[in-house]
Formats: sequence, structure tokens, C-alpha cells
Amino acid sequence: MVAYAANMGVTVSMLASGSRGNCTFVATARTKILVDAGISCRETFKRMKSLGEDPQALSAILITHEHSDHVYGLVTLAKKLRIPVFMTGATHAAWARALRNENGERPQLEKLERFESGHRFQVGDIEVKPFTIPHDAADPVGFTFRVEGTKVSVATDLGYLPVNVRDHLRGSDVLIMESNHDVEMLRGGPYPWTVKQRVASNVGHLSNEKLADFFTNDYDNNAAFVVLAHLSEQNNHPEIARREAEKALAQRGGLFHNRVLVAVQSEILPPIQL
Repeated sequence: MVAYAANMGVTVSMLASGSRGNCTFVATARTKILVDAGISCRETFKRMKSLGEDPQALSAILITHEHSDHVYGLVTLAKKLRIPVFMTGATHAAWARALRNENGERPQLEKLERFESGHRFQVGDIEVKPFTIPHDAADPVGFTFRVEGTKVSVATDLGYLPVNVRDHLRGSDVLIMESNHDVEMLRGGPYPWTVKQRVASNVGHLSNEKLADFFTNDYDNNAAFVVLAHLSEQNNHPEIARREAEKALAQRGGLFHNRVLVAVQSEILPPIQL
């Protein structure tokens, strides 16, 4: 699979992104991380191998929050790979409680590592900084990853962009941002009214319009790549999301500086290499 830039040390790819499962791959030559495990173990392995990556070489799995589209494959992946799984304490408790309720027993992670939002930790040669995001989960986080001066940021599943999130995103070389729904498509779409209210709320999901407002008014125009992620298959369309983002970036003079990519549910986003 062809990469978008010359390889200088950090690789980022979205194995899956959307309401049916999320999984992001961040790697250096010696450290390979999965952010979330929202697709099956079998499909995760298949998609990694299609990138020429060995799943057995993974260093860790990091979980943003306990919703099923982010943890669906976690138990099997952790059992097969026997690698550390990083979660906040509250996320782990909510995840374990949900699975215990379904299966009648509490799931076990052989190598659980707890972290706290706002506190950096190291996975191999990658520095990880988790930060709190507004979403209706126990203790949801986004992540920034730093390697030798390169910064990758992941912020999906958030209802709006508070000041603390905007601050964490500054200086990113790769910016992975939620662009979940088009407001009019959501209003006229098939979801029940209560679900529509939840999605559009401040602890729901970021719309194309809210992301465009960020790009227009508070984005530092630093990233070489902007990835639009977690698109709704019912209430959005890749070309609508791309158009809104590119229009907003153009107002900042960033259309040609930034490469806007769209991550989808069914296909791997070809690797970005920095």
C-alpha cells in the first residue's frame, strides 16, 4: 500500500473508523501501538497484515473509552497477544462491569496498565499524553503521541471542543479529528429523536459544522495531514465532511498546506509516514 509521504520514522494508519468499530495504528521502527480495539481480532490481524505489519509485533493497546465500537475486539486481542492494555481506572471498571453483566463473569486482562488523564507515560520510544474529552462515557480521553519532535493527535468521540482540548491539539503534525455528522442529515435521518439529541449534545459527537468552526477560528494550521474520523454512515458522507473541512481550512490559507484525508469504516486509511 502506497504511503502519503517519505518515511522518516512515524507511521499512522486508521484500520477502521466509524460507528461500527474504531482502531488506529501508530508506530515507529521499534514501538507499535493500537489506539482502541473496536473491530474483531480476526479483522484487526487481517488489516494489519494487509499493511505489511505483524500483529505479534504490537507493543500495547490504548483505550480511549469503554463504548463497544472502541473495545469490541479487546478481550481476544489481549489474550492472543499478551501485551499491555492501557486504560484509566474508571474506564476499566465500566468496561469490566458491562462485560460481567452480559457474560456473568468479570473479564480479566493479563497486563492491565492504568493511567490518569493529564499524566504522560511512555510506551517504548513514544511519549503518550492522555487528555479529557467531553463524551458520555466513564472517563473518556484523547491522546497525543510524540516521537523525536513529531506530534500525532487523536480526538474523536467528543461533543464539542473545549479550551483544554484545543490546547492539546496545537502543534500537531498529524491531526485525527472527529467529523461525525452533518447537522441537517442527522435531523432528517433515521435515528430516534432521543438518539439524535444524544449525538448532537455536548457529550455526543462532533459535527462537520463544529469541526469547521474550529478550523476557521482556532486551528493553528500546523498539521501536514488532517484526518477526518468517526464519520456516521447514516448521517454523513465522506465528500460532505471533506468539503466542509477544506472550505474552513481555505479560509485560514491552509487548503494547500494541509492534506485532508477521510477515514471510513470498511477500508484502511493508507499509512501516513513522517
